[in-house]
Amino acid sequence: MAEQEQEHPADQRVRHCYRHPERETGNTCVRCERPICPDCMISAAVGYQCPECVRGVAPGHAGGAGWRRVQRSAGAGAGASRASRPRTIAGGTQAADPRLITKILIGVNVAVFLATKVYGGRLVEELMLFGHATTAPFGPMEGVAEGQWYRLVTSMFLHQQVWHIATNMLGLWFLGGPLEAALGRLRFTALYLLSGLGGGALTYLIAVPAQGSLGASGAIFGLFGAMVVLMRRLNYDMRPILILIAINLVFTFTFPDIAWQAHIGGLVVGGLTALAMVHAPQHRRTLVQFGTCALLLAVVAAVCVLRTYQLTA
Repeated sequence: MAEQEQEHPADQRVRHCYRHPERETGNTCVRCERPICPDCMISAAVGYQCPECVRGVAPGHAGGAGWRRVQRSAGAGAGASRASRPRTIAGGTQAADPRLITKILIGVNVAVFLATKVYGGRLVEELMLFGHATTAPFGPMEGVAEGQWYRLVTSMFLHQQVWHIATNMLGLWFLGGPLEAALGRLRFTALYLLSGLGGGALTYLIAVPAQGSLGASGAIFGLFGAMVVLMRRLNYDMRPILILIAINLVFTFTFPDIAWQAHIGGLVVGGLTALAMVHAPQHRRTLVQFGTCALLLAVVAAVCVLRTYQLTA
């Protein structure tokens, strides 16, 4: 990850550590955004947090209560222990292995790839994203329009060529680790799946109905979009990720046989999901985050229903 960029002169102002008012500082907690001095900075999966956020303290919102400990009560036992666990910038629990979901996703992709090599093209035809009924080499084949909505999910774990799965898994490894650490396992899983579904939905909507598509690229582009949002939130230098996205978009629109619809759909949905994850107000964070995920899922479903109606009317 790139180093943090310097603030513009117009944004510079003297701030003091909230725990040590006599100390000036330019650092802030990535969760509550309060100024903290080096003695109060605690390294987190992404950036630094203040001692209260690490111990599970959140801002109070009523009766001038100031800062209060959440999910704690006398004799809470295990509940108190869970409340004190460090949280990510998105409010997820920091895990001992911040790449667990990334590893599982790579494992699933590799397992499906090996299965296609064992069972051949028939399995590929049964799992790839395909819009409407047609005749394939292995006989008549139905698509999403005939009710096989599972193809929107299975196609994002499906690859045929070694170079295809290799490039996608390389992208998943380098993007997935930092994002999983920053969001937490549950939120990262939602980001990945929604991005893949968004790419599949746009492909189903505007691609030729008889054209099959497959690959994790929609989900990977969703991770690209999420990384842009996260780096902007942490004030990192965004030029490297923007250049990388630009290069990938050039490949998307210049190389043949690439489902550009999946790339664009995944990029947009991934960016929108990440906006909700890292910019949700702390006191309504869970509601905003999962409400946004539910809304995006509803949009994906509506797009698929609309396209199905167009193809079967």
